[in-house]
Amino acid sequence: MTLRYRFISEHRADYGVQRLCRVLAVRRPGFYEWLTALPAREQRAAAEDQLAAEIAAIHGGHRGAYGSPGVAVELRRRGRRVNRKRVERIMRERGIVGITRRRRRSLTRQDQTAAPAPDLIGRDFTADAPGQRLVGDITYLPTAEGWLYLATTIDLHTREVIGHAMAAHMRADLVADAVTLAHQRGLVDPKAIFHSDRGSPSTPLPSSAPP
Repeated sequence: MTLRYRFISEHRADYGVQRLCRVLAVRRPGFYEWLTALPAREQRAAAEDQLAAEIAAIHGGHRGAYGSPGVAVELRRRGRRVNRKRVERIMRERGIVGITRRRRRSLTRQDQTAAPAPDLIGRDFTADAPGQRLVGDITYLPTAEGWLYLATTIDLHTREVIGHAMAAHMRADLVADAVTLAHQRGLVDPKAIFHSDRGSPSTPLPSSAPP
C-alpha cells in the first residue's frame, strides 16, 4: 500500500488524486492520512539513520567485536536513551554483525598413563638442513559438513608444510598420514626426528621420535 501512496504522491499533479486512487484501487481518505503523516515518518527515518551511523561507528571502533548488548551499553554511556531491542533490530536490518569469539576447542590433552618420551630436539626448534627435524600438530576447521581435522608436518629448516592429512577424526593415523606424505615426497631424511606435543586425542604419539 505504501508504494501505491508514494506513486500517487509523485504523479498527482499530472493525473489527479481521484483518478490515481480509482486506478490503483485505494481510498482517497487513506491516501490523505498517509500524506499527512509523511513528515513525521521522514523525521523518524532520519533519526534512525543517524542512530544507525552511531551504531556502525561504535561497532567499527571496537573492531566488530560488539554485538547489540555492547553497542547499547556504549550508546547509553554516551547519553543516548535507547532500547537494546531497537539496537538489535537496526543492526540486523543493516547487516551490522558482531564477531562471535568461539571458545577454543581442546584438540588434545596429555595422556597421564603414557610413559614420558624424551624430548630429542631439546626445545630447539631449528634445523641445519631440510628433512632433519620435523614438527606436527592438529587443528580443526568448521565446514558445512561438520568439523574436519587437519594434521600437518612442518620442516623446521624451511618452515614449510611438507605433509598434511585431513579427516573427520583425530585418531593417530591422521598424524601418521601427514608424515607418510612427507616421506612419499622425498622430503624426510632417514634419520629425521618428528616432534609433537604429548596430546592424546586417541592413540598417544611420543613427544619426539623417528618418523
